[in-house]
Amino acid sequence: MEKLKYSPLTYRLAVGCFFFTQGLVFSSWASRIADIKTALKLSDANLGGILFALPLGQMLAMGISGHLVARLSSSKTVTIGGILYPLGLIGLAMANSAATLFAALMLYGMCANLQNISINTQAVDVERIYGRPIMATFHGVWSLAGFVGGVISTFLVARHVTVMQHFIAMNVFTLIALAVLRNRVVPFDFKPEPNPADKGKTRGFLRPTPYIIFLGIISFGCMSCEGTMFDWSVIYFESIVKAPLDLTRLGFVCFMCTMAGGRFVADRFVMRFGAIRVLRASGIVIMSGMLLAVLFPNIWTSAIGFLFVGAGVSSVVPTCYSLAGRSRRMSSSIALASVSTIGFFGFLMGPPLIGFIAEMSSLRISFAVMACIGLLVTVMAPKLRTHVEN
Repeated sequence: MEKLKYSPLTYRLAVGCFFFTQGLVFSSWASRIADIKTALKLSDANLGGILFALPLGQMLAMGISGHLVARLSSSKTVTIGGILYPLGLIGLAMANSAATLFAALMLYGMCANLQNISINTQAVDVERIYGRPIMATFHGVWSLAGFVGGVISTFLVARHVTVMQHFIAMNVFTLIALAVLRNRVVPFDFKPEPNPADKGKTRGFLRPTPYIIFLGIISFGCMSCEGTMFDWSVIYFESIVKAPLDLTRLGFVCFMCTMAGGRFVADRFVMRFGAIRVLRASGIVIMSGMLLAVLFPNIWTSAIGFLFVGAGVSSVVPTCYSLAGRSRRMSSSIALASVSTIGFFGFLMGPPLIGFIAEMSSLRISFAVMACIGLLVTVMAPKLRTHVEN
């Protein structure tokens, strides 16, 4: 292993800060969806179709991002993504029609994916330096940033700050952070140990192992519900819960709060109870929280339900990413890209499906469907026992 210039703590803090800025950027978009929907006069079905563009862009860039990170190293691509990802917010703010919003959102998704694969590869590198699971903590920082971003958005909306002004301020902040942090990330990526089963050759993006596929399916169940919370929680509180204007973001903030808190303790749960038990419990908690909001759609029961959903999803994706990053048959970035590709089908399918089902029946029925999809986490987790990579 090459000699490291800084202490492990320095790398952990730097990578954690990148997770924080990425979370702020995403929550800036998510918490302003309702404002953009109103400004462009979009129906639920129109918005559902447009939201398809974000995961579509992420999916289109997935294989490219994995190979780019593997070729250039995550230390270089995290800088590129750190510039392009927040810049995508400006394109969203400039959209003046459904078509331009779709195009801007797809480009934003492509930039988001490059940054996502980059910082998660960095997280795997730091985890290997520490020699113990810390991935969930990084994702907890991302979620904490989402909570902070939701609070900031609520503050800005109350003071009539425009979407464009909000997004420009976010770009200024992230550029300053990037200038400070870019030279303090892990300068190289760890290579996987050769596995005799593959005769010394690592698997490519198009040849994931069964273990990686199952991790992807578990991520799919979780990300479907995450996407629902990100894109529809505010609208659910507006149209179903009938919350006052100043409380429409309560559900989103509750979700982000418990997702962030859960991720700061998830590593300890995984070390004590094992990844499979934690994943099985998580799926049950996700489903229970969403059904609570569906069956009792008032402000406080829905808020409690969204708290449960946040707690349930908190450990799933970081646990899957951590397990994928330790693959002996695929490089970290390629394994992460493979799991993310399958998982992001949840983001791809979830938000549009919510809109279409809501148009045909109701938003409550849509959330009930997502609750059942969230249970995939519980159903698929035991399969990991029989497909462990050696």
